[in-house]
Amino acid sequence: MHTDTSSEGGEEPPAPSSLKSLKEFRSAGRGFWSDVPEAEWNNWRWQLQHRITSAEQLQRLMPTLTPEEYAGATLANHKLALAITPYFFNLIDPADENCPIRWQVIPRVEETHTAPWEMTDPCGEDSHSPVPGLVHRYPDRVLFLVTDRCAAYCRYYTRSRLVSNASGYAFHPHFDEQIAYVRNTPSVRDVLLSGGDPLLFSDEKLEHLLDRLREIPHVEFLRIGTRIPIFLPQRITPQLCDMLRKYHPLFISIHSNHPRELTTEVRDALGLLADAGIPLGNQSVLLRNVNDDPLVVKAHVQKLLMCRVKPYYIYQCDLISGSAHLRSSVRKGLKIMEALRGHTTGYAVPQFVIDAPGGGGKVPINPESVLSRNADRVVIRNYEGKIFEYPEAADGTPLLQPPR
Repeated sequence: MHTDTSSEGGEEPPAPSSLKSLKEFRSAGRGFWSDVPEAEWNNWRWQLQHRITSAEQLQRLMPTLTPEEYAGATLANHKLALAITPYFFNLIDPADENCPIRWQVIPRVEETHTAPWEMTDPCGEDSHSPVPGLVHRYPDRVLFLVTDRCAAYCRYYTRSRLVSNASGYAFHPHFDEQIAYVRNTPSVRDVLLSGGDPLLFSDEKLEHLLDRLREIPHVEFLRIGTRIPIFLPQRITPQLCDMLRKYHPLFISIHSNHPRELTTEVRDALGLLADAGIPLGNQSVLLRNVNDDPLVVKAHVQKLLMCRVKPYYIYQCDLISGSAHLRSSVRKGLKIMEALRGHTTGYAVPQFVIDAPGGGGKVPINPESVLSRNADRVVIRNYEGKIFEYPEAADGTPLLQPPR
């Protein structure tokens, strides 16, 4: 497999690491919380109650914070709140300033720098919102926002304006209005619950919402978008899975960016969901210093399949305000896709997309495989760079005679 180790724009190449070591499953461990009783550590509500939420807590637990990180943590709650579960904090390498987990959840002062082309609503969701808390951008599906809270806060999150209320957005869902819109719009066959994170709801509250949506005849299937299995695998209980299995067809999209996030705890949690018959897909975001390296992504997608999760999308990082320090290049994304296609099983190859700025929707971005087309043939390039011709007529019908 070709691995891009070139430096782009002064970036340092990633430290060498083997595919085998990246794919090993390890426990997150207990770290500073080794004296906490097992029952409390494995209680998802305990994890939420003991999140790291201030610069002072962060500095105490990780004295190796850089000046940029400490300044970012001090300012964080004015824009996007700081919150990290104890479980997920244990995945951070305090000795590595470029730790891929660290870059995702620890604020940096660069978040206060905004480029002219960055936006508070880069996907144009507010302009496609017919009722509060519901986005109807595509013809047959809607995004149903249920909460502004997350177990932990990704520093590149597209809905930073909405989650945690740190910026005063004051998001309040209107479930009756949202459900009424779905009920009165027969073209809607697919409802995606997101936010914030729907799995922060209690089993009872989440079931009530799923039940109301399932009653609508033209809603064919439901989806949940969540990062809970990664940030808080303790939330995935047998009781939750027993409840969710009542609402098939139900799909869950998780969000993992790096193989280190796929611990033994996460693998077991995802196994519970898969055993409940729930199809699982993963959505990643291409991030500088996190996963913009072909070897890391190859290990990640293969490890996801070992967790019974289909790699679904890799997103180019949205143009969210204050995210320039986290954005990698489209060029690197294309190199990663070239390093996957043909070099690993097709199930492991996600679609690389850009969510077109301003509300244009997801646009697939692919390496060039069709080199030319003319009246009697298509010239294509395979994953090895070899060139082939496929004969067909100009209108797309098969040819009876070979082309000249």
